[in-house]
Amino acid sequence: MKTAVIVFPGSNCDRDIAVALEAVMGVKPAMVWHGETALPAGTGLVALPGGFSYGDYLRSGAVAARSPIMRAVVEAADGGLPVLGICNGFQVLTEAGLLPGALMRNEGLNFVCRDVELTVANAQSAFTSRYGQGEKITIPVAHHDGNYFADTETLDRLEGEGRVAFRYTGDVNGSARKIAGVLNAAGNVLGMMPHPERRIEAAHGGIDGRRLFEGLLETVGA
Repeated sequence: MKTAVIVFPGSNCDRDIAVALEAVMGVKPAMVWHGETALPAGTGLVALPGGFSYGDYLRSGAVAARSPIMRAVVEAADGGLPVLGICNGFQVLTEAGLLPGALMRNEGLNFVCRDVELTVANAQSAFTSRYGQGEKITIPVAHHDGNYFADTETLDRLEGEGRVAFRYTGDVNGSARKIAGVLNAAGNVLGMMPHPERRIEAAHGGIDGRRLFEGLLETVGA
């Protein structure tokens, strides 16, 4: 399965996601610079990595969302291509209008970096098909602006449409209704704050993150 990792100035988890994608998909991903205007032909999955795109100036992800390559990403996502945004990538997806809501500063204004327990809230998407409904998994987080926020009407819609993919089991950063991962209406775009690419080998402490990529390979790559 051919994949592409979008690289912005300030991305610092692009290598992490590239290693994870190659390990699971069996093909080295294309590293696509933010100034490009088109995705590589045959791309089956786009990943937006964590980091501090453009130094997080203005708002986290706000400048990156207006990069030339994002026009191609939005068009591809609207056409059904799977797009995964992790941490800063999640922020970029909200700023680009591919996902609702916004990511705000954590409660206490502290950077949070530790393993957290998540509950799989929707095991029916391409991203979550290798998990069980309600299963508890452990994935690392590393963020300062990870507090997912949306108005009550939007939150009710996300809940009602099954678009909450992951939820924090404990209180991590004050995120609205403990939301850790959100899907778009079509189910082909996922933004999540925890880092599944950091939990793909036993040496990482487990493979809970690997199963996300395996599910994509199984449901999309096939």
